[in-house]
Amino acid sequence: MKNLKVIFSILIFSTLISCSKNNTKRSIQYMSDTDMYRPVPYEAYAANPNFKDGLSSQPPVKGTIARGQVPYDYPNTNEGYDAAKLKYKSPLDSTKINLKKGKNLYGIYCAICHGNKGDGQSILSEREKFNGVPNLKDREITEGSIYHVIMYGRGVMGSHASQLRDEERWQVVHYVQELKNELSK
Repeated sequence: MKNLKVIFSILIFSTLISCSKNNTKRSIQYMSDTDMYRPVPYEAYAANPNFKDGLSSQPPVKGTIARGQVPYDYPNTNEGYDAAKLKYKSPLDSTKINLKKGKNLYGIYCAICHGNKGDGQSILSEREKFNGVPNLKDREITEGSIYHVIMYGRGVMGSHASQLRDEERWQVVHYVQELKNELSK
């Protein structure tokens, strides 16, 4: 019982000392005014003397790849298209190919212009809003050429790279090839 009174007394004494108002001021400052105690904020896109070019917003280091992105090394040129057409292949193995998902994505992003069957007969062509979309069976396309067109667009078609993640693009590629095979029968 005596030990309990001593422990209780020490606890009350230490609580009173730690909560006293005399300890609220620091007597020693370990960092200067420009360090972590008082950081100097800089406005984004404004002048900043800490960088060589004087800007606050710095571009990413060359070669940086955003998380979840896959580098695509073919340029947006006719030569890049031809090279992708010949060399670029799907990284998906047969277990990851999902034609149902590809069909769904095709219906969202592609069918409005290319038609549900890939024959160019879409709601836009029926209403004569947009004519001249080629039939897939008339095109010499490969995995690489389809992917390249999704990435950069071609002719009057714009890029869909911002709407589809890498694996989704490949799902659409495989579904487009399936449509082409059905049209060629």
